[in-house]
Amino acid sequence: MHGDGYLDRLRREGRIVIVGASLAGLRGAETLREKGFTGSLTLIGDEPHESYDRPPLSKQVLLGKAAAEETELPRRRDLNADWRLGCAATGLDMAGRRVKLADGDEVEFDRLLIATGVRARRWPHETEAALDGVFVLHTRDDAARLHRRLEAGPRRVLVIGAGFTGSEIASACRERGIPVTVAERGAAPLVGALGGVIGEVAAQMHRDHGVDLRCGVMVTALEGDAAGRVRAAHLSDGAEIEADVVVVSLGAVRNTEWLAGSGLGAGPRGIACDAGCRAFDIRGIVTDDVFVAGDVARSPHALFGYQFLSLEHWGNAVAQAEVAAHNMISAGPDRIPHLWVPAFWSSQFGVNIKSVGVPSMGTELLVAQGSLADRRFSAVYGYQGRVIGAVTFDHARWLEFYQRLIESTAPFPPEFPTMDRRPEGRSPVPAEFPDPSVPTHGPTVTVSGYSPADQRLTFTPARP
Repeated sequence: MHGDGYLDRLRREGRIVIVGASLAGLRGAETLREKGFTGSLTLIGDEPHESYDRPPLSKQVLLGKAAAEETELPRRRDLNADWRLGCAATGLDMAGRRVKLADGDEVEFDRLLIATGVRARRWPHETEAALDGVFVLHTRDDAARLHRRLEAGPRRVLVIGAGFTGSEIASACRERGIPVTVAERGAAPLVGALGGVIGEVAAQMHRDHGVDLRCGVMVTALEGDAAGRVRAAHLSDGAEIEADVVVVSLGAVRNTEWLAGSGLGAGPRGIACDAGCRAFDIRGIVTDDVFVAGDVARSPHALFGYQFLSLEHWGNAVAQAEVAAHNMISAGPDRIPHLWVPAFWSSQFGVNIKSVGVPSMGTELLVAQGSLADRRFSAVYGYQGRVIGAVTFDHARWLEFYQRLIESTAPFPPEFPTMDRRPEGRSPVPAEFPDPSVPTHGPTVTVSGYSPADQRLTFTPARP
C-alpha cells in the first residue's frame, strides 16, 4: 500500500492507462477527472471508433431507427486524454508497468484499469465462418454490415442461439417481415438466463410472431455455394435450413488473451478482482496498481454468497468503472466496494423484459403478479430460502420492490404485506434451469466462484 504522499503525486501528475475504450473505459476515465485526477490519462481501444453504446445495435440499428454511427455515448465532461484507438493491447509487463501495443509501442503507467470487455463468439469452423452472409453482432461495424444485408431483403435469416441477443435479432427480422429460423441447443429461448418456465413463455412469443423455432438442436455445418455465399445450414437432427443470412449468436468471449504470461489472474472466465476492483495475480494475491471493470471482471458479491460473478450488464459496467476509478486514486480507508445489484433489460416481440439479481442461481420460481399466459407478469426466484432474483415481462413497476427484497436478503417465498394479494393457488415451482454442464446461449450473469458442493482440491497439512 502506498502512502498519502504517493497518492497526492499520483492524483496530480501520475500516469493512468485504461485498456478498453468502450462504456466502462469511458465512464472510468470521466470519474477519474471528476474525482480530481489531473495527471496523464491514456485510453487504448482496439476499435477505430470512440466509445459507443452497444444495446441499440440489436434493437434500433437493425430496425433502421438509428444509424450505427449515431450510437456514440454522451460525454459527461472533457477528458483531456490521449486516445490510442484502432490499436489493440497485446501484452502487460506488470513489473515494468508497461502495456504493449500491436504497433510495437509501449505505454507506461502508474495505475492501470483493464476494461477490455468481451467479443462475440464466432463460428468455430473458419472456412464456414468466412462465407459471405455469415455474421456476428457485437460491434458498431457488425451492426452496420448486418443492417445493410437485412435492408437488401434476404430470403431467410438463420439465427444460431436464442439468448437475449439472438432473440432480439429474430424479433427485428420479424418486425421487418423477414422469414427467420432460430436454432437453439437448449430446451427453449433464454433458458440459460431465466430458466425453463420462463423459457417456454419466450418460445411461445417466438412462434406467435412467425419465427421458425428449433430447440434441442445444434447447427453442425454451414454450406456455401460456388461463389462463396452461405446457402444452407445442417442441423443435428438431420434437417437442412436454406438461408442466405446466418447470424451466429453463441454468446461472448472475454478479452483476456493479451494478458497471457503477465502474472494476472486472467483466463477464459475473466479477470479475478476483489470487491474494490483490484485485480488478483495468479497466486491469489491482490495487486494495488491494476484494477478491473466491466464485462471482463470477475468479482465477489456479498449478496450472492461471495460467489465470483461475471456480469454482462450495461449498468454494472458503469457502476464498477466508477468504483474502480474512485479506488485507484484513494487511500485504503477511503475505498468503496462494488455492490451493484445486477439488472438487465431486453425488448423483443413487443415485450419489455427486465430482471434484477441473479435469476440463474435460483432453484425455485414464483409467479407473483400477472399471468404467464398473458406475458405480463412478475416472477421471483428463490435459492436456499431467500429471494435471489426477479424477472418481469411488461410489469416493470414491481422491479424496484424485488430489488429491495434481494438487497435485504428477504426470505423466499416472499411475504406480501404491501403488495397485491397473491392469487389463490400460487406456490413456488422448480425454475428449470438446465444442467450447468450443458452450455446454453445467453446467460448475462456467469457464476464462477467456488461452491462447497464442487470440491476439487484436497488439502493436506504441511510436513514439519
